[in-house]
Amino acid sequence: MTDKRMNFKEFYPYYLNEHSDSTNRLLHFIGTSIVIGIIAFAIYSGEAKYLWFAPLAGYSFAWVGHFFIEKNKPATFKYPLFSLFSDFLMLFHLVTFQLPKKIENAKKLKKL
Repeated sequence: MTDKRMNFKEFYPYYLNEHSDSTNRLLHFIGTSIVIGIIAFAIYSGEAKYLWFAPLAGYSFAWVGHFFIEKNKPATFKYPLFSLFSDFLMLFHLVTFQLPKKIENAKKLKKL
């Protein structure tokens, strides 16, 4: 990633290219799904204390994927909000069957 600040439209293709390994994406999906479950449980139970587990669940799965599988640095360090939004958007694209096309488009943009 360059030092120039990106907008989200530029960031998301970069994000997808940083998640090129399917095992890394799977770990992100697991972590993001657990985060959603924790948030839902916290709302259902009325106990906000459970929300402390959400970042732990999300980041632990994601960072294992980056450090040990992709062998790259998570974009969270430089673009924390864009990365968070991208985790949820990537999950949305998975469940709506749009992810393969999005990944392919991101690969094409990387080659430019």
